Amino acid sequence: MSHAYGPAHEVPVWLRAMASADAGTREKAFGDYYGAAHHQGDVYPCTVASLPFLFALADDPATPDRGAVVHLLLSIGREAVDCGDDIIVAPDGSESTAAADSVAMLRERSGAFLAYAQDPDPWVRRPGIEGLGLFVEDADQALGALRERLPAEDGTVERLLVVHTAATLALRLPAARTTATAWLAALADDPTAEPDIRLAALVHHARCGQDRDDAVPTAIALLRRLATAPERRSDEDGCRSGTGSGACACRNGREGEGETDTRADGETDTEAEAVAQDGVPPQVTAAFEDLDRHGRLHAPTTTLLRTFHTVLDTRVPERTALLTEQLSSPDPAIRYDAIRMAQDLITSWRGEHTGLVLLLADCLAPQDPYTAAAAAESLRVLGPAGEAAREALAALVAANRTTYGPNAWAATKTLPRRAHQEAVMALAALGDPRAVPCLLTALDGGTDAWRAVQVAGRLRPGAGELVPRLSRHLADADMSNPWADMGTGALMSALAELGDAAAVPALTDAVTAAIRHDQLRLGASALKALAAFGTEAASALDAVRPLADAADVNLRAAATAALWALERDPADVVPRLCDLLDTHARHDAADVLGLIGPSAAAALPRLRTMLTAGYEWTRVHAATALWDIVGEVEADVVVRTLLAAWEKNDATSNHVLACLDRMGSAAAPALPRIRAELAQARRSGRFGRVANDEELQRTCRTILARLS
Repeated sequence: MSHAYGPAHEVPVWLRAMASADAGTREKAFGDYYGAAHHQGDVYPCTVASLPFLFALADDPATPDRGAVVHLLLSIGREAVDCGDDIIVAPDGSESTAAADSVAMLRERSGAFLAYAQDPDPWVRRPGIEGLGLFVEDADQALGALRERLPAEDGTVERLLVVHTAATLALRLPAARTTATAWLAALADDPTAEPDIRLAALVHHARCGQDRDDAVPTAIALLRRLATAPERRSDEDGCRSGTGSGACACRNGREGEGETDTRADGETDTEAEAVAQDGVPPQVTAAFEDLDRHGRLHAPTTTLLRTFHTVLDTRVPERTALLTEQLSSPDPAIRYDAIRMAQDLITSWRGEHTGLVLLLADCLAPQDPYTAAAAAESLRVLGPAGEAAREALAALVAANRTTYGPNAWAATKTLPRRAHQEAVMALAALGDPRAVPCLLTALDGGTDAWRAVQVAGRLRPGAGELVPRLSRHLADADMSNPWADMGTGALMSALAELGDAAAVPALTDAVTAAIRHDQLRLGASALKALAAFGTEAASALDAVRPLADAADVNLRAAATAALWALERDPADVVPRLCDLLDTHARHDAADVLGLIGPSAAAALPRLRTMLTAGYEWTRVHAATALWDIVGEVEADVVVRTLLAAWEKNDATSNHVLACLDRMGSAAAPALPRIRAELAQARRSGRFGRVANDEELQRTCRTILARLS
């Protein structure tokens, strides 16, 4: 679609249609605008050209949906301000100053935002208030308008937005900083002010870099007042204290902004409806539902508290104290929104988090499935860090099976079904065998079986019952489906994790079927799963061997690795792996050469060359293979290479430490770096996962204990 108007910048039809009396026409017009002139928030030359027309619409009292037009102006301005004076390069390679031009025009029309900020319509007023912080250049004028608005507003959303905007103004205009921060400090300490305003002023005072020792205790005291204060009206946004069914859902990440989903009871079967659409995998539908759910805000102060956590950053004990108050609040909306904040803290920072985990466990109440589902989902993400909630998860699973029967996994109502499934998956992620019966029910019944597959591999004690069912699902998979990779790969991984050789025939058949339907990536996944069984999968050799000569590099690499695992013949495999060292599959090839050990000495010249590669991951794989093949002779160069790569890219840490652990006393030069790793508070490890960081810490302690 073109991103330019004609020479005279004539108004496109869809822009004029924003003023239509027909709601459907207006909705389509806004959609067309976002697609053509504000796609994914970007700003184009045509966006600049449209601004006068948007202002004309916003200034006309007869325009329907004026609030949506002003919000659009604000959205354009936010993006443009974030871009600054950067030259924007369009997909076609052309350059533009659209962002800077947009900001200039919006600031020229800042008087319009002063008017919008006083409009009787709150949907116009909210973006108008925020615009004062971004577009008004006269600091005194903007602050004066904000100070006038605060006593004039009686809606929580607007009041919080006024305080937020004062801080934005202070951060943007040096001339506003002293006056604005002084006003925020006074509001925060004003005993006659409402607790929500005091809390907002306290947080945004801190956001402006104004530190105070009593910030967290004061915030906690204000939260307690808020939770017990009479409910305040929050205008049309629908915010309310709510009930166990989920309170309200202000679905935007800023105070006082966004649309409202007043039906947050979760009883709309959107997933079932979407799955019914031909060819749409349930995983895709679920991903969009997750995005929507994670974007909901239930308490007016939620974004404010998120901002506070961002400001506190490394002050983990204080953040923990704040979250303890949030998760203990008598207000269910505050408790619900604290769940994700607690998850973010625990997944980002090391430390003693048992207290927070137990508070998350307290949210697993069967009578409140909306909150229980969110808490169980977060506990699943926490993995081993959620150990303290194990019994609470098992209790919820048992209670649901009592209430809804053995088939609670497929409960008719959406909320109880989701809460049960999330609790089962979190329990399975801890390796608890009490999850097995529920997973068997899922695999036998077929309802959301893909969810069960995601965690089935963690339950080796249940392999005898799980493997036949997973194998049946794999045999039933339609390899001709373009989406087959999405669910079938997870089946293969689960079978490999369970380690029961009874899965070998199904995986062998899957290799053949995948290749027959030209699903080469799936074929490679099946080969990797077979390799996990080692010589127990030797019966698959006839299917594997021809693929070691495949033209596709990934398929060839997976088949070659499987050949070694199944047959253990270095004479056949090492030359193939040496050839693969010259392809993009060199990392996998190096790993297999390391497994082969001294018999892979023919690869040493190429591995030594890889030690000089520019990419640190290439150096790590080469160094670990070098150690595993020749050992002590190359210890110095291996340790230096590993430590340099670790220093450059923290994501290599798990791989590096696994090799250092194998090196025994030769790893002694790495001890200072290992001690430094254990001393840091922020989590690290591959993919930023808690389980990887926990493994990393265990390996560090093992090495230290051995060498100390």
